[in-house]
Amino acid sequence: MTTQVTEFVQKVVDAMGLKLTATAEELPDGLRVHLEGEDGVVLTRRQGEALQALQHIASSAFRSDGPDRRRLVIDCENFRKDKDAELRQMALYMAGKAKSSGASQEMGPLNPYERRIVHLAVSEVAGVSSESVGDAFEKTVIISVG
Repeated sequence: MTTQVTEFVQKVVDAMGLKLTATAEELPDGLRVHLEGEDGVVLTRRQGEALQALQHIASSAFRSDGPDRRRLVIDCENFRKDKDAELRQMALYMAGKAKSSGASQEMGPLNPYERRIVHLAVSEVAGVSSESVGDAFEKTVIISVG
């Protein structure tokens, strides 16, 4: 599947007329496709909207409904990796704030990928929990004591 996904992503960016090269990295829970090249800014401007769209297209094309469902992440020039680290740090900060103040903290609206990062980070803080609320694609994460 790694080769198929990488080739698919490469064909999409080629069709967009972008000078980018796709490479893949196997992760324990899925696959990360890296895009590098001089046109990376096209995908990362406007807070990565085009990168998010490419992620959605590739995820939809290679969605697996089986029990071994693996996560697919597409990154460009480490944009997503840096944003993920920033989001993780914010989640840990908000968890600490909730724990010290006793008041629930809100983060969002966040897409499913971002919510997963927040929930995983919060799970590392003892005595604090998180839940997603809302009925849209983008939901708010509530971080609270307990």
